Amino acid sequence: MSAPSKVIRRATSGTTESAWVRWTLITVALLFMLLFLVLPLAAVAAEALRKGLGAYIEALQEPDAWSAIELTLITAAIAVPLNLVFGVAAAWAIAKYEFRGKAFLTTLVDLPFAVSPVVAGLIYVLVFGAQGWLGPWLSEHNIKIIFAVPGIVLATVFVTFPFIARELIPLMQAQGSDEEQAAIVLGATGWQTFWRVTLPNIKWGLLYGVILCNARAMGEFGAVSVVSGHIRGQTNTIPLHVEVLYNEYQSVAAFACASLLAILALVTLVIKSVIEWRHEREMKAIAELPPERPPAA
Repeated sequence: MSAPSKVIRRATSGTTESAWVRWTLITVALLFMLLFLVLPLAAVAAEALRKGLGAYIEALQEPDAWSAIELTLITAAIAVPLNLVFGVAAAWAIAKYEFRGKAFLTTLVDLPFAVSPVVAGLIYVLVFGAQGWLGPWLSEHNIKIIFAVPGIVLATVFVTFPFIARELIPLMQAQGSDEEQAAIVLGATGWQTFWRVTLPNIKWGLLYGVILCNARAMGEFGAVSVVSGHIRGQTNTIPLHVEVLYNEYQSVAAFACASLLAILALVTLVIKSVIEWRHEREMKAIAELPPERPPAA
């Protein structure tokens, strides 16, 4: 291959490295993924099925396991819609408006990324625990938050609420507000503008954020561990149930339950890939549309 052809090919690919450098980087990346992603997932599956399919199914049919699965689904079913509403509202406010405290609101959105989940759980214990700020009042009114489902939901909401907002903020900022302003000028109401203009433009980013939020809600361990109390059959989610089983040397049952989280991770990756593929396909179709011709004089 001639030198000009090599230059053209490198310019087209957007890189200037030689072939051996590119293949070395690809090989290192694949080996890293094999070592830290594929092998652990394979180990989980192998250990879960070590005593056969019957033992695997039996571990998942245990009452404590069903309770953990049910609590995990309930927690995600409450936390994800709440974060959906908050994420859209926060992203809309930050991306579309200028107001005092905007930078502070953006910082609050990022706060769960900077705070350890264990610290987040301790904060809720400090506020709602028996010896906390609101503990005596809650006890007088027979309201239980810590070591109960409400505390688990609150902790999960805290650690997951940045996911949707952080997916939407840069997307909305890049889109601007011209289309919304045009819709309002043409007589659309605020809800009509949101449903017919804003939502179609952010649907792929919104779905992506919801998927990540749901995956984190189901797999959260640190914050939930602090506020749950580890009550078997009552306040243990799937990650906590896995820990209990593993500490009791029930490795097959522990890995069987852990495989549910592994399957969730794989399903999340597949859905994420499908959404990205659909989004790229839609953008490509829009880019290939012929430009509109100005009306004839």
